[in-house]
Amino acid sequence: MAVGCALLVGGCVQPLYMTAAPGGGAVGDELQLIKVEPIPDRLGHYVTNELISQLNGTGSSPTPKYRLVVTLTERMSTPIINTFTGQAEAAAIAVDAKYQLFPVAGGDKPLVSGSVTEAVSYDRTSQRLSNVRAARDAEIRNARTIAEQIRTRIAAALAK
Repeated sequence: MAVGCALLVGGCVQPLYMTAAPGGGAVGDELQLIKVEPIPDRLGHYVTNELISQLNGTGSSPTPKYRLVVTLTERMSTPIINTFTGQAEAAAIAVDAKYQLFPVAGGDKPLVSGSVTEAVSYDRTSQRLSNVRAARDAEIRNARTIAEQIRTRIAAALAK
């Protein structure tokens, strides 16, 4: 009975990238037509590169149909402090990203908009250079996850 229910429900699932987009093509083809506006700062650079790679990893540069604008807010906290040394043993970097997808043809009303939040923690040591590198790695992990979430939400919106 469980197998029969799984087969019945399985027919209701439709792959995200095989659905028809507004222009009649596949959603994956529509994602390649998104131009990512540059995002300032180092974290913005990481997010911009991840979005470009995830939206159009083919290396081709088709004429853009959409324009993606992303604004980032970054927060850092040190939730664990060693009581003997007074030094932070761990830190967390949280990023809030607000995104808007506009048509290139014009219009000030976004087709898709939303926000995502991601937080990544990392261990801190007494070595300054390793702390800097660990913080940068945490930013890169944040950027990758934020780009994945934005891509998925835009793809879902374009598939409707």
